[in-house]
Amino acid sequence: MNAKEQGRKPRADVQRNRAALLEAAQRHFLRDGVGTSLEAVAKEAGVGPGTLYRHFPTREALLAAVLQSRTAELEARREDIAGIDDAGTALTQWLRAMEDYLSAYSGLPEPLMAATRAQDPDNPLTVPCDELIATTDEHVRAAQRAGHVRPSATGYDLFLTACSVAWIKGAGATTESVDRLRSLIAHGYREPDDRT
Repeated sequence: MNAKEQGRKPRADVQRNRAALLEAAQRHFLRDGVGTSLEAVAKEAGVGPGTLYRHFPTREALLAAVLQSRTAELEARREDIAGIDDAGTALTQWLRAMEDYLSAYSGLPEPLMAATRAQDPDNPLTVPCDELIATTDEHVRAAQRAGHVRPSATGYDLFLTACSVAWIKGAGATTESVDRLRSLIAHGYREPDDRT
């Protein structure tokens, strides 16, 4: 491909196919979770599987592209949280924002946690996860400086807890169960005088 071809915008039909695939994938992920049939996504978008895989060579690539549409909402919440003076409250609000983001589609936490474990630079989910962990770590360090969080806690630890809560929410847990789980995460399950 020469420099002139590289600078050209994609053809209109290529852009249409990509948009149709993203819209169909969003619907399928919402209805059936992230493990949905990619062939069904392609069929609903009106293209063949080959077209889908030319645009999105892996399920992770398609998922990362669909998540971009949800990133704007998370960014807006991040900006709002940045204006909160109390570091403990800001951390709690950020964890809730992540839970909402991570529970957008059934099964979403699994590929995201897998991306953080593998640290594969070719996995399109690795960079978004790294950014979530880095932001969480900033909030954790601020809360630690303010005396709200124990020194041993890390942003990665709390990213994993947000994934866990999101997974449980996606599995149909009640609001009361989720609230109890959040309390257990924040405070532990032992009584203060329990030394065992």
